[in-house]
Amino acid sequence: MPTNNSTPATPAVATLPPESAPAANHLFPIFLKLDTMRVLLVGGGNVGLEKLGAILRNSPETAVTVVAPLLLPELRELAARHPRVQLHQRPYQDSDLDHADILFLATDDVELHRYIGTAAAARRLLTNVADTPALCDFYLSSVLQKGDLKIAISTNGKSPTVGKRLREVLAEVLPAELASVLGQMTIIRGRLQGDFAEKVKSLNAVTAELAHGPAYETPATAYWRRVATGALMTFAGFIILNILSYYFTWQQAWDLARSSGTFYTFVAVGFLAQMVDGMLGMGYGVVSAISLMSLGLSPVSVSASIHTAEVFASGASGYNHYRFGNVNKRLFRVLLLPGIAGSVSGALLLAHFGETYAGYVKALLAVYLLILGLRIITKAFQKVARKRKKVKNAGWLAGAGGFLDSFGGGGWGPLVTSTLITNGRTPRYVIGTVSLVEFFVTFASAFTFFTILGISHWQIVLGLIVGGVAAAPIAAKLAGRLPTRWMFVGVGLMVIVWSLWALRKLL
Repeated sequence: MPTNNSTPATPAVATLPPESAPAANHLFPIFLKLDTMRVLLVGGGNVGLEKLGAILRNSPETAVTVVAPLLLPELRELAARHPRVQLHQRPYQDSDLDHADILFLATDDVELHRYIGTAAAARRLLTNVADTPALCDFYLSSVLQKGDLKIAISTNGKSPTVGKRLREVLAEVLPAELASVLGQMTIIRGRLQGDFAEKVKSLNAVTAELAHGPAYETPATAYWRRVATGALMTFAGFIILNILSYYFTWQQAWDLARSSGTFYTFVAVGFLAQMVDGMLGMGYGVVSAISLMSLGLSPVSVSASIHTAEVFASGASGYNHYRFGNVNKRLFRVLLLPGIAGSVSGALLLAHFGETYAGYVKALLAVYLLILGLRIITKAFQKVARKRKKVKNAGWLAGAGGFLDSFGGGGWGPLVTSTLITNGRTPRYVIGTVSLVEFFVTFASAFTFFTILGISHWQIVLGLIVGGVAAAPIAAKLAGRLPTRWMFVGVGLMVIVWSLWALRKLL
């Protein structure tokens, strides 16, 4: 028998303590297999079309019965593409509820909604009523989908517009490659060995790159890192061989750099130019040219030095943009080969025909970019949300940018970056992607010039390289932190400065 000193038995299931500050939104999130249910949609107007579109986008095989006295032609066209959608052009009847599991009301008749809602509640049917949260058993959310990843956003019925805006932000931030990541994670999960703790540790190592940096490299990441490193080292080798051919030793170079105050001026110029280019995706050539020419250097010395040093600066910038997640891989693949082809062709033409025709090309580019820069700044202060346009012929844009950069003395960043941003692309990812492609474009151009003309003014080149490489990681970090509006303003101002500088030289 128990005594007064007996200790009460511990419950088998512990009760979780209540949260100290419960959230205001008490909706229970859930994802339904709607294609296993029978859906009734009452309403055939614009709202009904919106509801039907939302249902079929998420569950294309859902059996939907649409009842309405009038049906929009667009709704009929949508239904025609889905065999399991049935249309009944007539008023609602109570018997319509007999074969429904879930109900959507999308008419402009509030009293009809109340009547149907009462009848549905008696049958324990879940009901969604358009624009009437008080009558809803559940709300539709703003949905973002990337492959098997689906994110639903709820505002507790307060503001669908806010939900849509958040969805647009997430669509820009989350890369398209997430769909592939999920597929690969399924394979990885099946291959993991050990107990639960070991599996968690292994998964943590795999996903660390997504959260904290390059703790884990996919084969594709490792491949492009090796390509970039190999290309950079190859070009560095050509420069070293060329310098040695002029009978300069490394000791002589170091003594000159250590004793020359001008060398550190070149370092400062390279640092400033790369900070601007890394944050805005353009401007390395502009800032370097303006700075070096103000020091009294000849245009030939300036051009030769900038093209050579920019290979190293753009390589460091592109690597750091990739490291900080600023690169859109799909856009990278579209721009890469056309940009290289345009760069090589421009360099060959300039080497054979001189700079006579490059002046005309640069004048047209400067006028175009002046207008484009004004448009970008105007967009920065527009209160209306930007609509993202599909960038058509992006390959041709990259080819033109590469050609003009070599043949006209500059323009890859101003032309490609500003055009993509004007079409509504997110500045952070445009700048990061264009900066990474710029390394390959600049390398192709510099290698072509090096093969045909050789290299000179290595003292200036060395100073620009040191300053540019030092600034690259800082600029790439800031590119992902600056507000979008001010990035637009910065890009616009840089484009205008570039165009005015080019026009001033031509007048």
